[in-house]
Amino acid sequence: MQKNTILVIEDEKSIADILIYNLEKEGFEVSWERDGRDGVLKAQSLLPDLILLDLMLPGLDGLQVCRTLRSDSRTDQIRILMLTARSEETDEIVGFNMGADDYVTKPFKVGALIHRVKALLRRNEAGPSGKDHISAHGIEIDKLHHTVKLNDVELDLTPTEFRLLWTLANQPGRPFSRNELMDTSRGEDANALERTIDVHVRSLRKKLGETADVVETVRGVGYRFQRK
Repeated sequence: MQKNTILVIEDEKSIADILIYNLEKEGFEVSWERDGRDGVLKAQSLLPDLILLDLMLPGLDGLQVCRTLRSDSRTDQIRILMLTARSEETDEIVGFNMGADDYVTKPFKVGALIHRVKALLRRNEAGPSGKDHISAHGIEIDKLHHTVKLNDVELDLTPTEFRLLWTLANQPGRPFSRNELMDTSRGEDANALERTIDVHVRSLRKKLGETADVVETVRGVGYRFQRK
C-alpha cells in the first residue's frame, strides 16, 4: 500500500524533528522544508497528501504560503494543517480564509495532532456519494464542481467551509456535534477542536450574509442546517 506523503514546513528544527519522528512512526512518508519559499517549491514538485505549515516562517510566512498554494491548480486541493504559536481568534479566521483546513496552536500534544492529520487524510479517501447537488434557501451546492451559489452569485468558500456547509445541508434538521463536523476523534484536544469549528461557522455565516441563519446553533450540541 502506498504511503501518504506529508510535507512539514517548519523553521524550528526541534519541532520539525518531533513531527518527522512521530509521523514516520505512524507510517507516513515525510519531507521537510524550513523556509516558506522553499516550502512552496517543494509542495509544487512533491504534491503531498497533506502539509503541516508553520505560520511564522522566513522567506514567505505561512499565510502567504497558504495563499500561493490555494491559487495554484496543482496544489489547491492539498490538505493544509496550520501550526502557530498564536492563539488569537482573528489569526484563526485569517488562516481559514486563506484556505487552511485545520489549525493547531503551539505547544501541541503530538497524539492530538496525529488524530487531526489522520482525520484530514480520511477526507481525501472518502468515496463519492450518490448525491452531488443540494438546493435550499436560495443556496445551490454543487459537490461535483465544488461550487456554492447564493441567489445565483458564486461564493468564495474555503475547502473546509464548503465541506461544513455540504455536511449540514445534506441532512437538514439533523443536529451535528462539533466533533462530527470535524470528523475527528474526541480526545485531549477537544476544547481546541470546539473553538476551531466555531471559527469555521462564524466565517461561513459571514459569507452567507442575510441567509446566515440557515446554519442554526443547537445549544449544547453543535449546529444544524435549517429545514425548508
